[in-house]
Amino acid sequence: MTGSFVAVAGPSGSGKDTLIAWAREALGERGDVVFPRRAITRPSGPGEDHEPLSDDEFAAVERAGGFALTWGAHGLRYGIPAAVRDDLARGAVVVANVSRGSLADVRERFDRAVVVHVTVSPEVRLERILARGREDRAQAEARIARVAPPVEGAIEIRNDGSVADGGAQLRDVLEAECDRLVGVR
Repeated sequence: MTGSFVAVAGPSGSGKDTLIAWAREALGERGDVVFPRRAITRPSGPGEDHEPLSDDEFAAVERAGGFALTWGAHGLRYGIPAAVRDDLARGAVVVANVSRGSLADVRERFDRAVVVHVTVSPEVRLERILARGREDRAQAEARIARVAPPVEGAIEIRNDGSVADGGAQLRDVLEAECDRLVGVR
């Protein structure tokens, strides 16, 4: 039995973590949907629940096979814990915020990968990036100005509205994936 890895990708400030948190709460204690905690080489901070690791700690976990997926972006390292392999083996839907640059690895490493691409208008992105307080206006505007390649074969969630609107779209994708898995068992 193989579950599904749902990769939630999109530009910084599109609201990926917020939508994932909303969907996690909306889905409650379902055992068939798993939201792993990412490891990031950044200290803890508001708006992003992650396992903070130093560069050396991250490298040690990676060498020991402790990650199912890793990538680098914006001078940081990110990792999805290896335990998700067990969740997938038991037929669960695993949901994680990943980099658009890691999508080829996602599709290669997981038998069933579903990509959700979260998009948002530049104005809303700028507001969100500035509200996080990790970048000044010039850095945030430079981030917005970057042109990213399109994400092929993805389900798009346009996240310019309320958290509930975008979160409900993600919840619906996850419930449909759970239903699909029940149908193939």
